[in-house]
Amino acid sequence: MELLQSGCEGGAEAVLELKPNSSLSIAYHSRFGPHDDLMLLELDEKLLPDFLHQSVTLRGQPDEDAVLCTLSKTYAVKFVGSSNSVFLIPPSDSSISVRSDDKKTVASVIKVAPGCMELVEVAPRLDKLRMLLSQNPYTFDEASEMDISEAVDQGRFPYTWDDLVESVQASDEELRAGLQALSAVEINGYWRILDEKYMDGVLNMLFHNSVINNWPLNRLIEDEVLHVMEGDGFPRKIVKHCIQVHGSKVEEGSSRSSIWRLDEKKICVHFAREILRGKRMKTETFLEEWRLRIPDGMQPSFEMLEGEVLTEKLGIDTWVYAFSVSSLSSVPAERFSILFQERPKWEWKDLHPYVRDLKVPGLSLEGLLLKYTRRTQPTADAEPIFSVR
Repeated sequence: MELLQSGCEGGAEAVLELKPNSSLSIAYHSRFGPHDDLMLLELDEKLLPDFLHQSVTLRGQPDEDAVLCTLSKTYAVKFVGSSNSVFLIPPSDSSISVRSDDKKTVASVIKVAPGCMELVEVAPRLDKLRMLLSQNPYTFDEASEMDISEAVDQGRFPYTWDDLVESVQASDEELRAGLQALSAVEINGYWRILDEKYMDGVLNMLFHNSVINNWPLNRLIEDEVLHVMEGDGFPRKIVKHCIQVHGSKVEEGSSRSSIWRLDEKKICVHFAREILRGKRMKTETFLEEWRLRIPDGMQPSFEMLEGEVLTEKLGIDTWVYAFSVSSLSSVPAERFSILFQERPKWEWKDLHPYVRDLKVPGLSLEGLLLKYTRRTQPTADAEPIFSVR
């Protein structure tokens, strides 16, 4: 192709109609310039429907790298330079320009692009969601004493769904999953997580009432439970949320109330967290107290606490302390840094619960281990040991 300085203007249609093994002359458009507001974006075909149906958004704050979100996935936006000249030829009503002297077809270039933007699928950046909601957990005092309008005036309820969409770099589907993983609940239009002590209070009163009213924990009648708990000063919405977090629906309510079953493992983990909050205990002492706290009919086992606690040997005693995977960063580099600060070396059986939830598109768990850890195995039948790379 030859680039001509000319006032003749033709459109992109001339390029689209170009036959194989043929050539086309191009010229500067009368509005040729840098046009920094125009960027090229290279797309995978599978993403075209999202763009054509306007179901994509760019998300990020001024101090963050922007990401592009479809309804279900998040993509990093990366600029890739090109050593070749890429000409942008705009469409026009007259698709070609014909020079009167030699009858050449000429297309007009409005911009020379130095490269294009590419999309790379990434994990949603949900650590910020946890940070935002953890700043102001929902407490018992707030539920019983503070009027909603008063709370809003004090800035206590800052995050609606729209606020979170604007602040958190994740697709709508990933954001909803993140809220569910945090056991968040929407209260008067604002997303909150419950204060740990408040959750303890709700569950303890629920178990107290289950004994008094002879409620089987595997067949809780929703309407009856909510009515009794409301009489004890707990809002119906909060009580139902606690049941949903720690159980599953057995029967859907139609003519009668829904039936719920509490999950044994979730209840046992909850009480283990409560007992170990902020302290270390001898394993035997912890197990004894744990069994006493668990409701009748439930059987706690130490295997339930994978990814929740760690043990360490001090002299002849073994001590246990809380170290929950849910409190760790979802960014692999940060996660492994925290893990190796906690322990310089990890056996696989201990490490696995703390890394199995990591999700990096295009990279397996084995790939993450190769990238961030060094594996050693003294003998073929020995347990592999992982240390920092």
